[in-house]
Amino acid sequence: MKQLILTLIGKDQPGLVEKISSTILSHHGNWLTSNLSHLAGHFAGIIQIEVAEEHLQEIQDALHALPGLDVKIESGENVQVQDEPDTLNLIITGNDRPGIVQELASVIRHKGANITHLTSKQRSAPNWGLPIFSAFATVTLPAGMVKENVIDALESITSDLIVDIEES
Repeated sequence: MKQLILTLIGKDQPGLVEKISSTILSHHGNWLTSNLSHLAGHFAGIIQIEVAEEHLQEIQDALHALPGLDVKIESGENVQVQDEPDTLNLIITGNDRPGIVQELASVIRHKGANITHLTSKQRSAPNWGLPIFSAFATVTLPAGMVKENVIDALESITSDLIVDIEES
C-alpha cells in the first residue's frame, strides 16, 4: 500500500468533507488521519490516506479534479516505529502578541523537542483589555528529556504565559 499526504484548500461549502471522503473511497483509498479546519471562510485540510499501487494514478487524478479545491499530493513514508516516543499534550494560554507562536516553537526546538500537532486561536478577553492566545500542542520529547524542562522553558518566555499538561 502507498501512503499519500494530501493538502487541500478552497472556499468552504456544506458537504465538502463528504465529497472528499467519497472521492477517496470510490477510488479505492482509505482515509487514515486528518486535520481539517475552517479558516476565514476557507476549508483547509491535511489528510493521510493509503491506496494500493494499482489505484495510485486513478485516485490522484480524481483528487485533482475536485472542483473548487487546490489539492497537493505528497508520497508518505511507511515508517515502522519501534518505541513510542514520549509526548506531551500542552495547553498554552497567554496574552496574544505578534511572534508568540515563533517564540513557543523556538523554545521547543532549542530543548530538542518537536511539535507534531498545533492548534491555536485568538479570542477576545474584554475584562483583560488584550486578546488571549490559546493553543493545544503535542510535543515529542527526545530520549531522556524531563518534561518539566520544556514546561519551565516555555513559562519563562513571559510571566503571563500559562502551560498546562493534558493527561492522556
